[in-house]
Amino acid sequence: MHSSLVRAQNVFGFFTTVAFCVGALIAVSVIISPQDPSASIESRNVQVVRGRPHYYSQKKEEYAHIRFDLDADFSSLFNWNTKQLFVYVLASYPSLSPTTPASQSIIWDTIIPSTALSNPNPFNTGNKAPRRDIHQKPSPNKKKVSEQLGVVRVKNQKPKYQIADVSGKIAERGNVTLMVGWNVQPWVGALTWTQWTPWGRWKGVMGGRSEVFDFPPLKGKKVENVVSGGIPKAAEASPIV
Repeated sequence: MHSSLVRAQNVFGFFTTVAFCVGALIAVSVIISPQDPSASIESRNVQVVRGRPHYYSQKKEEYAHIRFDLDADFSSLFNWNTKQLFVYVLASYPSLSPTTPASQSIIWDTIIPSTALSNPNPFNTGNKAPRRDIHQKPSPNKKKVSEQLGVVRVKNQKPKYQIADVSGKIAERGNVTLMVGWNVQPWVGALTWTQWTPWGRWKGVMGGRSEVFDFPPLKGKKVENVVSGGIPKAAEASPIV
């Protein structure tokens, strides 16, 4: 006759085996959930200034500040095994050396939990929702956020992070593209990242890239006058893209 300790070990072993099998089935079952994310992103205002991009920077360097519009629908990425969705926007531009891969810098990110609809803050930035005065009229310019889970709509969004290059110079660099990416964090299973090509019932992201643009000249830099038809015209020092 088995002792109580042996019986407890058998029960615990059976429980862990069943839990592992159930977790594996849940992790694999997400492949039958169709996914068709879409995103549209456009740059609004691009500026290049010289200064210290971070408080710990020891010297001044050029860094870029990019505002953008984002209209994305990630609702299909949420299923029974989705814990939260990490969304980010990155800027990609060629490196100075042709043999070096393109440089990529994240300028904005946010976390959308599966319980976002019950959270006063739709992007779950970790801050409490500000108190609203009942006598205060709503501002007509206030951003509208969809109540649908996984839908992100922001206009003229400020970046969270600045773009600085290892060379210390970034003004007038060309072929810059903004791209939208994400990371699905499940309750059980492996992480999945941005998918550009279709795989089974998972379609590649529709859009997700902005039009190519160039970094403008350094803000405040003097630019020589451009003569057109005998009439001198001052060129813009910091054009808006």
